[in-house]
Amino acid sequence: MGFCNLVHMTSSPSLTSLAGTVLHGVPVVAGVQYAPVIRPGKLPDLSDDPVVEIPDDQREAERERLVAAVETVAARLRERAAHATGNASEVLNATAALAQDRGWLSVAEKRVNEGAPAVRAIEAAIAQFVDMFTKLGGLMAERVTDLRDIRDRVIAELKGLPEPGVPLPDEPSILCAEDLAPADTAGLDPTLVVALATTFGGPTSHTAIIARQLGIPCIVAVDGLDDVPAGAMVLVDGTLGTVTVSPDEATAREEVAGAQRAAEEAAHWAGPGATSDGHAVSVLVNVQDGAAARAARETPADGVGLFRTELCFLNTDTEPTVEEQTEIYAEVLEAFAGKKVVIRTLDAGSDKPLKFAGHPDEANPALGVRGIRIATRNPGLLEHQLEAIAAAGERTGNPPWVMAPMIATAEEAESFGTKARSYGLTPGVMIEVPAAALLADGILAHVDFLSIGTNDLAQYTMAADRMSADLATLTDPWQPAVLTLVAMTAKAGAAAGKPVGVCGEAAADPLLACVLTGLGVTSLSAAAAAVQGVGAKLSQVTWQQCRDAAQAVLSTRSALDARAAAQGVLS
Repeated sequence: MGFCNLVHMTSSPSLTSLAGTVLHGVPVVAGVQYAPVIRPGKLPDLSDDPVVEIPDDQREAERERLVAAVETVAARLRERAAHATGNASEVLNATAALAQDRGWLSVAEKRVNEGAPAVRAIEAAIAQFVDMFTKLGGLMAERVTDLRDIRDRVIAELKGLPEPGVPLPDEPSILCAEDLAPADTAGLDPTLVVALATTFGGPTSHTAIIARQLGIPCIVAVDGLDDVPAGAMVLVDGTLGTVTVSPDEATAREEVAGAQRAAEEAAHWAGPGATSDGHAVSVLVNVQDGAAARAARETPADGVGLFRTELCFLNTDTEPTVEEQTEIYAEVLEAFAGKKVVIRTLDAGSDKPLKFAGHPDEANPALGVRGIRIATRNPGLLEHQLEAIAAAGERTGNPPWVMAPMIATAEEAESFGTKARSYGLTPGVMIEVPAAALLADGILAHVDFLSIGTNDLAQYTMAADRMSADLATLTDPWQPAVLTLVAMTAKAGAAAGKPVGVCGEAAADPLLACVLTGLGVTSLSAAAAAVQGVGAKLSQVTWQQCRDAAQAVLSTRSALDARAAAQGVLS
């Protein structure tokens, strides 16, 4: 056990007093695990370090030392990104870019030029930007954890200390933390870190998304988790959203065994998606690049319900050429040759700015120029992307469907539908804005399908930042208000005779997938690790059970009640 873990144990309430305590949070990834707790290592307290001023003739060397440490940290992150795929690669590259962001780095260099040692300069610069991002709120506040992680890694490099982060356990363990930086979660080994629990974070945080990709149980916004010391045995139930401290060992192992039997049964599911009485529901997969698509092809997924195209646009100073984009899209179409592939056009902006798109500074980026709205200022971006998608379809002989994010009006849907059809593509739009759900029938007059993004739909419906741990219960996709909008959208699709899918993280929850089916959703698209669990659960219930569960959920008043009502019908 590492030094940091020992410190945590001695400063926490006694394990005896916590025995049997059940902590509650927001469930993110289903599953049950029983194992000892590990916690991320942290830098030692530097507050007692002597405050010195760097002499004039040494300041340039100190500045160069700071820049070299930053470059080393960024290079390590990019190296890890190169060996990762999908979301993991994306978040690691984004963190590497933030590590070398000229904004905070310029402030740090200025402080060194004024005589501050590199470590103190880093601390002060990051503190300034943490305060700024916190005040901005929304998705910008999510980067606070990233900034602090970068600070700790750079300081460790400057002081010659081991890189902070998640320790490598020598036995299967459960990682508990206040929050986890992308660089920590992206590199986890699911055979050694078998579950995650955090004090902060929401259902759509980086931690949650990568936990789904890894297929390990995950709970966020767990009240009281900070008091659980490293080394304590805990039972994590990712379905109920509970962490039980020092439970009865026999009972805990029995619960784990039951969950493993269910997982083994799910592993035998081979598709196609349908309820036990034959009601068809396409079970699709979400991917980010060709490597992820090739890995996902090993699952029984009926196709790709969401191909996120942002990866080839981020971390580049210039727009990728049509040919470069065509190559990327063709990889995914080839991986799923002969199967449905839905490509989402660029969903940048907000927390994913494009260096070449001329983003303005916005007081509230989550409500600003993002998704399809970027095309208003940069019409060439959308035209070039549609051209590349069409070319990839022709090259592979697999004609893709294409959908636009952040559509809010029928007029926007009509404009996109017309453009997509001009390239011979099948057009659809994302339903992420409540206005689009309310006007789904009018939007369907202009496009051929809808896909519901429950992550943003929950955020905008509940007026709650999806990254806020304090508001995690509001952004839970089980919220009856969110599911009411899903029901309205599905009803409009049925009336128009056009498919309505769900590609948000809600589709990865097997129980909620059944409810969505009962609401009239025709396809479910989830992370590859969730495909078999969703398909297996659907195959065990009838369509009438799904409809009964849906009606029961719509009559509830909270996410907790909704989940309980569904379990009562579908268990």
